[in-house]
Amino acid sequence: MSAHPVGLPAGFPERLLAWHARHGRHDLPWQQQPTPYRVWVSEIMLQQTQVQTVIGYYQRFMGAFPDVHALAAAPLDEVLHLWSGLGYYARARNLHRAAGLLVSEHGGAFPRELAAVMALPGIGRSTAGAILALACGQRQPILDGNVRRVLCRHRGIDGWPGAPAVERELWALADVLTPVRDTATYTQAIMDLGATVCTRRRPACTLCPLVDDCVARREGRVEALPAPRPRRERPRRRTHMLLAMDGTARVLLRRRPPRGLWGGLWAPPEFADPGELAAVLGGCGLVATGPVRTLPVLPHAFTHFDLDIHPLAVPVMAHDTGAVTPDEPGVADGGMEDAPLLWYNPQQPPRLGLAAPVAQLLAALQGEN
Repeated sequence: MSAHPVGLPAGFPERLLAWHARHGRHDLPWQQQPTPYRVWVSEIMLQQTQVQTVIGYYQRFMGAFPDVHALAAAPLDEVLHLWSGLGYYARARNLHRAAGLLVSEHGGAFPRELAAVMALPGIGRSTAGAILALACGQRQPILDGNVRRVLCRHRGIDGWPGAPAVERELWALADVLTPVRDTATYTQAIMDLGATVCTRRRPACTLCPLVDDCVARREGRVEALPAPRPRRERPRRRTHMLLAMDGTARVLLRRRPPRGLWGGLWAPPEFADPGELAAVLGGCGLVATGPVRTLPVLPHAFTHFDLDIHPLAVPVMAHDTGAVTPDEPGVADGGMEDAPLLWYNPQQPPRLGLAAPVAQLLAALQGEN
């Protein structure tokens, strides 16, 4: 009698483990000394981001914040600065918040219960399972994008994996297939298989240890599975940004609200219509001292929409803006936390969080001077 439930493949974990021993990834930086903290940071960075992109960010982040106490004590601006360019900035804000909770409520130790890990900001079921499996050796199934793709193809599962019924089926399958022993290695193996062999496009099926009983391969549906998200019309939005420059070529930046697009980052004041420019200047305590220059439109793609940024460069004289400068006493050590406005000096850029298109705009201004 088979030791595997009816309808499930025999030797699934064993084949993955044998493949991983020869072909898996063993030298990624977060695989060295895989503490819960190190694995947690890597798993958050790897959400919707390629490994090769993450490696440099991860190494710099760990250099600055080697443990949860260092991360919890750091100013948010420093955390966002080291995250700048990686995108999905809510991940960085949630890391910072969660680090504070780990220190204040858990004494700096990572909890070992799935529900307690999931209660931390920014950690869902799959990320929590990956942390406990990879760092603690617990038997916890995971279901990240790579695992979903492997399971959908191998078992021939139709439907978009994000649909509730399909997701429930995948979780049940992931749970049954996860072995009691070698859980950490199995977890890394199935993620590696999806990332390097069972890829979204042009998968290398002939190199796959699961090819012999892969339903998608047998039925010629490898490219069709997993089913894509139902298509929606991709909206295109537009916004205007005020590039207000004083006589020393500093640019006024405003901290964005903690929630929403680019939450907690610094950006030029933003407004919907060019007719609002005078009101925006006045609201910032600024007076234009020269003509407005309309700079080239800067397009930027987000996950669910495209944004056209229309920059307006204006020479200004400041009255009472309330803006801080990073070289003021106390500001560089975290005094920017509650400041709404900041004079940004591109000649001596402070360490703070900038979204990629904002960094592009500031670099373009710097190139003009």
